[in-house]
Amino acid sequence: MKKIIFTALLSLVMMNVKAQVAIGKTSITNTSVILEFDNALTNKKGIILSAVENLTKALSTDPSTNNGTFLFDRNDDKVKMYENNIWVSLSDSGSEAKITPNTSAENTGNQGVIIGSATSNAKGVLVLESANKAMVLPWIQHPNVNVKDPYPGMICYDTASRTLAVFDGSVWNYWK
Repeated sequence: MKKIIFTALLSLVMMNVKAQVAIGKTSITNTSVILEFDNALTNKKGIILSAVENLTKALSTDPSTNNGTFLFDRNDDKVKMYENNIWVSLSDSGSEAKITPNTSAENTGNQGVIIGSATSNAKGVLVLESANKAMVLPWIQHPNVNVKDPYPGMICYDTASRTLAVFDGSVWNYWK
């Protein structure tokens, strides 16, 4: 119940706010970001991407808004990103054994929470809209060592290797 109330409250606030957002910390320290996470050296938490069974349903009917979509594809157990109108695999085939299926009723609209704009044509649980700000992923030093129980579809920035790190349910995959 607390989770539902928190999500509803966050959604209402985000729909009316066109500002920068800090998660896990009290304030934004980088003025170039729209969404910033607590990036202390002790951080062991990343973002968990949506686990999707139907890639087509994950895309908007407006093709220009699909590039930059990230998800965990349950069909082949890979973390993927939509780029230049195709899905690009960011991991090898992993395992979805740990994924807990979402059995709750879902909103049939295109968006969940939108940050940076009142509306968006993009389809997603979290949509960031900005012409001049980016999202900085959570920073984790050696996620393969420090994240004791990663979840399939977890994504972060490995400060040790200076790479994008994605967990496919079996192993960590790294991208420069």
